[in-house]
Amino acid sequence: MAPGAGAPRARAAGARAPRARVMLRPAMPGPRRGRPRARHDRALPADAVQPAVAPLLAVHRAAAPGADQRGLLRGYEVAERLHQGQLRKSGAPYITHPLAVTMILAGLGMDTTTLVAALLHDTVEDTPYTLGELRADFGEEVAVLVDGVTKLDGERWGERAEAETFRKIVLAAAADLRVLVIKLADRLHNLRTLGFQPEHKRARYAKASQELLVPFAERLGIHMLKREMDDLAFAARDPAAHLSAAAAVRTALRDAEPAFGPALARLRIALAEQRITGRVSIRPRHLYAVHQEREGDLDGLRPCDAARLLILVDGDERDCYIALGAVHAALHPIPGRVKDFIALPKFNLYQSLHTRVISPDGDLLDVIIRSRAMHPVAEYGIVAHIREAGTAAAGAVAGRRDLVWLSRLLAWQSDAPSAAFLDSLRADLAPGDVAVFTPSGEVVALPGGATALDLAYALGPETGDLCIGALVNGRLAALSTELRSGNVVEILTEPGGGPSEDWLGFAVTAPARVRIRRSLDRCRAEEAAAAGRRELLRALAARRVDLLAAEAHGDSLRIARALGHEEVDGMYAALATGSLALDDLLARFTGA
Repeated sequence: MAPGAGAPRARAAGARAPRARVMLRPAMPGPRRGRPRARHDRALPADAVQPAVAPLLAVHRAAAPGADQRGLLRGYEVAERLHQGQLRKSGAPYITHPLAVTMILAGLGMDTTTLVAALLHDTVEDTPYTLGELRADFGEEVAVLVDGVTKLDGERWGERAEAETFRKIVLAAAADLRVLVIKLADRLHNLRTLGFQPEHKRARYAKASQELLVPFAERLGIHMLKREMDDLAFAARDPAAHLSAAAAVRTALRDAEPAFGPALARLRIALAEQRITGRVSIRPRHLYAVHQEREGDLDGLRPCDAARLLILVDGDERDCYIALGAVHAALHPIPGRVKDFIALPKFNLYQSLHTRVISPDGDLLDVIIRSRAMHPVAEYGIVAHIREAGTAAAGAVAGRRDLVWLSRLLAWQSDAPSAAFLDSLRADLAPGDVAVFTPSGEVVALPGGATALDLAYALGPETGDLCIGALVNGRLAALSTELRSGNVVEILTEPGGGPSEDWLGFAVTAPARVRIRRSLDRCRAEEAAAAGRRELLRALAARRVDLLAAEAHGDSLRIARALGHEEVDGMYAALATGSLALDDLLARFTGA
């Protein structure tokens, strides 16, 4: 359950029902563990389908004709019974939320297991149902997905709850990416119903969504969800600007057909001359993208500002490049405005050719070219891969080029304390991507504004700690040099090197900043331990006590642990920082 929008109202003065075992109806038999059994007769009789769940079953049946609907109906019946009496802020029965989330996922074509988990995703958090009971009723796979999206208890975790919940989601996504897909659908529906929340909660929730959840949708390539989440969060954060953008775009698109008509006619002729078949269409841009690009100035918005042309080619990559040539032959191209995401896909494996041309009327037009095979990945990202490969792709993080960002996130997250985790996560998910090359030809994706130092840490923590400079396109450059897409960068290292405080002034990425802070903290601790030991050594020598002998016999370690320190260095550091009094420590060593 997402905070705020998804919070159910208890049936009586916030009272929680006593914990009770939920019994499934015997009329809907099914396995207790593992995946639902395959059945030859998967269709349900009409009288067994409840009207509320019928649309969901229809959408799922269209996407997966051979799927067993009985497990899905069982999931709905249990969720409906558990949430009975709970209401949304809108006053609607709470079951409408998990049902809507599941409909979103069904529309994406997700598998039955994911849909069952979506129906049950708030049961463990908001009802007496336990994870163990859910596991016994629906199997381990569904339980893992539900557990992954279940928030940590705020009473137990306190201020750390939000950060640790997101850390938990990241770790769960590493095991099964469907956890993150369910979370995104959950957030989308809560954004759709955000209007029932107080204004101050709407703005805060929308801001968190744009900073943390929308970037996850972008990283997974699920642009179908990203666009709507962006616009809904935009409406909640700045309602006036959203209304203005909506009116301006609506007015601009009213004249789209005549405005784009001459360009479309030329393109179709040029493509036909090259024997390229496909579909050329006008593709409206989402409101937040228009608002950002124009920096809020929407006066005089033209159709070419509110929409782009999309060419879906019936063919392969070669045909896409032929289509690009046809576009440039028909409409004058703008130099330097061609982006080749086919030869060099984005971090989420998005592939298309982007170009900007001049229309017959003198307007600047953006044109996107991709094959029909590229289109599902461009729209649905990782979901398209999951649908194609089944659940085997859901947990396959290692080695996937489109999930390198997740592997790197996993590498640094354990070093980030709760207080710094969300800020580090926001930085790591920041928009903008720069693709640079190593001398061996490896492509490394970094956020906009990343420096050579960020690349060093992206290549590995040891490389980052020991780096002293870089060669950018063969020329010596400082670690603070901002990198551009297409740069070939070699990191120079030196044994015995180490991070310095000023590195935090130009490190952009979370892996770099977390590692630098950790290294600096370790150095400070080592310096404090050395200073404390020197202070104790001098004081004991004045009393004719040999500290070396005390350390050799284990006396120092025994005293340190008696004072609550795991190692003697912790005790020495406490002495140096003043949290441990010298007289008290001397008394323990001298027996006074």
